[in-house]
Amino acid sequence: MISTKNLPRSFETERLLLRSPRKGDGAMINEAVRESFKAITPWLPWAKTLPTVDETEAFAVDAEEGFARAESFNILLFRKDTGRYVGNAGIPRLNWSIPSFEIGYWVRTSEQGRGFISEAVTEVTRQAFEVLGARRVEIFCDAKNVSSASVAERAGFDLEGILKNHRVRNDGTIGDTRVYARTFFETTL
Repeated sequence: MISTKNLPRSFETERLLLRSPRKGDGAMINEAVRESFKAITPWLPWAKTLPTVDETEAFAVDAEEGFARAESFNILLFRKDTGRYVGNAGIPRLNWSIPSFEIGYWVRTSEQGRGFISEAVTEVTRQAFEVLGARRVEIFCDAKNVSSASVAERAGFDLEGILKNHRVRNDGTIGDTRVYARTFFETTL
């Protein structure tokens, strides 16, 4: 495992400032979750019930601590032009033994369709390979989540397969999971 000093607490893309969560972010994140709850509920396992501000603040604190321990790499996205919080795109699950990482993401409803998530996922993927030493980066999404699949494809991920009857959706139905990945191959002579 790498030292947490190698994990940047913030970095930028052309239009976004990306940074790790910290204490005090709960109200801001909760506002975006409330705005977007209807849109994210079908797709995100954590979006079964609308969280309180205190619950969202607890997430921010836990994410900050997980970042410090190199157990998660959650990233908040902010527009550079306005400073507005856009959503999340980070690495909530890390497997240091390979190393292999899974990227997750969501965007607030009022910021959809502007390419912010694709931009962020591309940069988080770059960080995973160049800073964290990833050999594999994955994206899992519900097979019916066309928007999420499009983000993975725009960010250069290959569809490796569809896992049938792999997930229980928040509405209790069983669904399939699309598995996308990018890999780093070391060339040997």
